[in-house]
Amino acid sequence: MKILTADQIYKADKFTIEKQQITSAELMERAATKLFEWMHSHLQGAEVNIQLFCGIGNNGGDGMVLARLLHKNGYQVQVHVVNYSEKRLADFLLNLERLKDCKVWPDFLNADSSLPQIDPNDIVVDAIFGIGLNRAPDSWVGNLIKHINASAAFVLSVDIPSGLPLDRIPWNLDAVIEANYVLSFQVPKLVFFLPQTGIFVNQWEILDIGLDTSFFDEINIGYELIGKPEVLPMYRPRLKFTHKGTYGHSAVIGGSYGKIGAVQLASNACLTVGSGLVTAFVPECGYHSLQTSVPEIMVLNDEEDDHITKIEIPFSPTTVGIGIGLGTKDETVEAFGAFLKSVDFPIVLDADALNILAKQPKLLKEVPKKSVLTPHPKELERLLGKWKDDFEKLEKVKEFSIKNDFVVVVKGAHTITVYGDKGYVNTSGNPGMATAGSGDVLTGMITGLIAQGYSPLNAAIFGVYLHGLAGDIEASGNGFEALTASGIIKNIGKAYLELLRPAEQKSNGEEIN
Repeated sequence: MKILTADQIYKADKFTIEKQQITSAELMERAATKLFEWMHSHLQGAEVNIQLFCGIGNNGGDGMVLARLLHKNGYQVQVHVVNYSEKRLADFLLNLERLKDCKVWPDFLNADSSLPQIDPNDIVVDAIFGIGLNRAPDSWVGNLIKHINASAAFVLSVDIPSGLPLDRIPWNLDAVIEANYVLSFQVPKLVFFLPQTGIFVNQWEILDIGLDTSFFDEINIGYELIGKPEVLPMYRPRLKFTHKGTYGHSAVIGGSYGKIGAVQLASNACLTVGSGLVTAFVPECGYHSLQTSVPEIMVLNDEEDDHITKIEIPFSPTTVGIGIGLGTKDETVEAFGAFLKSVDFPIVLDADALNILAKQPKLLKEVPKKSVLTPHPKELERLLGKWKDDFEKLEKVKEFSIKNDFVVVVKGAHTITVYGDKGYVNTSGNPGMATAGSGDVLTGMITGLIAQGYSPLNAAIFGVYLHGLAGDIEASGNGFEALTASGIIKNIGKAYLELLRPAEQKSNGEEIN
């Protein structure tokens, strides 16, 4: 699913209006009708007080239409116009008059108005600001937003939480609606998925308002939302007349004294995701533990007991995952540099491989093109330097990816895989995956997918989604706190099965994935 900028959304609206020969007011009516249908399907005529806070732009116009439809269907509504400007859009004024024709009289709030009383049992509809917000809300509007947030009422935001700009972090973090639910028109917004802005969105859902699909087919986008429909076409099913060699031979290189478990997790994940063969290369101290803990893999070891001093692989692996638990001793760094000069195919780099690259950036030119880097936030900062906010971080990642021709997996609650000037925002996973070894498992999974013939980019996108899905399955049985990296591995097979399970159908024909 494509994620659009504000400018692209405005162009999609305009394109639809011209292509479908409708007015902007008719498109507003269509969008607000979708809002009403969603609310009505959940409320089913319940006796509840609904307070709508409407701005004087398009978002407020949507709120006006929604208020009229709610009123006509027997709901108790109170409408507040947040009068933050003397400039009022024509479609807002049109629907304000239509609301008055229904004998619903909004009250107008300004800087001198008292804050309206909001009962905790009320439903608040936030339609104050939309995607066009380009400055901080006035202080009195900020106080109103704080009042709504403190009310304990259920807050439903129209398209985007008010006070949250679409393309930057908020000017004032205290002047942003903390939405329980966001009904977003046609496409999701990037701010829903970034750490500094996603905190204002608890749950969200897309409402299809009938924007012309041909517009979306022709535009270039910076980000795409990745769910089951997007990853399923990447899946490479196994064929009948094949053998283990068909699915690649992965080498997993890493480990040091006390950190052999990282290699165990990565190797096990690599095998479980489908790599035909897996060989681990570790210091001598890891040999026996790996041979016994994962009997299906092969193990090679350095002569040094507690860290790697040279990397010698006596076969030609399909791909390599390197860096987990590796350490950064001088001999290890030298061995890592020599190894990079010996490979000419894409590999997966994590943990100390990234820390070494950050300390010796001249080694970046030795990393094969199209390789996959999987940094957590601090490792990413060491590679790129500090950033002022999440938006600058992503721009720096794109620049880094373009310059070096790398796939970069930016780990987080919504992991974003970046290649070139495009990012792929993942939707699977849960807070329980913030646990030791989870990243090692992901490294192994991406390595195993490349070994099977997935392109490095598809391996990263598919691997991140499958990793999160396995974590979701594990959490569904054991909760977030008890989720472990080993639990993720145990559910990789179930994640494949879930991915391939046909979508269920609602009675109205809508798919449930």
